[in-house]
Amino acid sequence: MPDIIVARDLTKRYGDFTAVDGISFSVRAGECFGILGPNGAGKTTTIRMISCVSPVTSGELLVDGMRVQDQPRRIKSILGVVPQENNLDPDLTVRQNLRAYARYFDLPRQVTEERIEESLALLQLTEKRNERIDELSGGLKRRLTIARGLLNAPRIMVLDEPTTGLDPQARHLVWQKLRYLRSQGVTMLLTSHYMDEAERLCDRIVILHQGRIMAEGTPPDLVLRHAGREVIEVHVGEEDRGPILQQLASRNGVTVEEVEDILYVYVRGDDGLDAASLKVDADKVVYRRANLEDVFLKLTGRGLAGE
Repeated sequence: MPDIIVARDLTKRYGDFTAVDGISFSVRAGECFGILGPNGAGKTTTIRMISCVSPVTSGELLVDGMRVQDQPRRIKSILGVVPQENNLDPDLTVRQNLRAYARYFDLPRQVTEERIEESLALLQLTEKRNERIDELSGGLKRRLTIARGLLNAPRIMVLDEPTTGLDPQARHLVWQKLRYLRSQGVTMLLTSHYMDEAERLCDRIVILHQGRIMAEGTPPDLVLRHAGREVIEVHVGEEDRGPILQQLASRNGVTVEEVEDILYVYVRGDDGLDAASLKVDADKVVYRRANLEDVFLKLTGRGLAGE
């Protein structure tokens, strides 16, 4: 598929602070592309530049072949934006919020009403159409924000942490609807702190850290490349880990990360080594498959940003 978003050496500075530091990536039409990273990594800043609400400092950024500096209005017309924070008007009802938003796109009244009903039905909000915003739960507000982003029939959905604060049932409902939209050819740009969400939804991912891209690829490829196939979590104090580390040091295809009272043993398995064959003597040992969270923590660190 052709590239619908292209960034080349994209940079954003605020005074002396560089929020996005010369990143390059492309998003193919019809795919779900994930941008992951810890707080302050540059995810939302990148999203804001793509959405034409924050100017590019340097580099090139094209959306559907248009430079964001030259044609921001046309670009905004093809985007459906779901911001990180709900910004619904609390003084209006659900339907009135959607009508007000539709006016930004100069949609005919009949088209507006049809799309409102379609969006409400898709996100299972039809029965809430006449309720005021302050009468809705947090999960319903989040679903309404997604429904609002569909009114202009966007070619690209920009989803900045779309399921933050949702309970498991609501998260799975949103995932189901997003998969449906992707099946209809809608391109999706997704940021998320939920690694399971990224693994379920994204075709490809970039991981940002301190404004730079640390890794790019499909979720399975990233896991295999950076974490291997299996992980052993060994819960053991520092004073007792010497013999374990000595045993593991002699095994090919094994890397170890020490984090406080846990040893994370990453087993690549490409040489036939089975994690279960490593008999580790400790009070608690957990054997599991490697996942995207392992990759994220290995690349961006396990400490909190700013500490």
